[in-house]
Amino acid sequence: MAELPEHKKLYEALRRLISDGVYAEGDLLPSENELSSVHGVARHTVRKALDRLVVDGYILKHQGKGSVVKGVPKGIGILSLMSTTSAVGDNILTTKIIGRPEVRAWKEAFTFELSDVEKEVGCIYFERLRSLNGKPVFYDITMLPNLNFPRFTSLNLENKSLFDVLRTKYQIEVTGGVQQIFAIKADAKLQEHFRVRPGHPVLRLNRKLNTNKMGVYIYSQVFCITDELGLSGTF
Repeated sequence: MAELPEHKKLYEALRRLISDGVYAEGDLLPSENELSSVHGVARHTVRKALDRLVVDGYILKHQGKGSVVKGVPKGIGILSLMSTTSAVGDNILTTKIIGRPEVRAWKEAFTFELSDVEKEVGCIYFERLRSLNGKPVFYDITMLPNLNFPRFTSLNLENKSLFDVLRTKYQIEVTGGVQQIFAIKADAKLQEHFRVRPGHPVLRLNRKLNTNKMGVYIYSQVFCITDELGLSGTF
């Protein structure tokens, strides 16, 4: 696997320090000059790493002050949680794998058409249930083209971000996408996963995410319980 560019190495290092709590919410990151000296990279490399941290929701840039740590985003990649009752940042978001990754044939990806190549190579299919403080809030079905993801089916995805895994192990990053949103009622399967009664309102999102690799798309169907939560996100 090719070595990461310098700005991505710095991004990963700073991101890890924020995730591990070395830099806590409200802390001021070292200046661009200091980061440049410590890591032995040019200032424009530092800026690229910091800009990426801003986009991913880890820091805020304040004119004349510097880069302030915003915290570790809580969410599902390009979607973030917004609590309607209290700060989500004080809560614990966990991920349970309820359908381990396996290779399958596929003819379509939810409501999205597939290319001939995608159909030929098959997909890597898996299911996850994400909970906030022990309460299920997301049920996520994901399909990846079975192309250039060596040993993916053997990975342990429990309590891990899929986008982090794709970025660090395969250097695949989400660059945008399209999504379709539906208001539905919980069927028997969703009732079991979310522990709700028949007819409970559920939000369903069908998503096709673009990546930095030509022809590689991430397909997912996300079911959300939003009784006490809102969702925000940008493409």
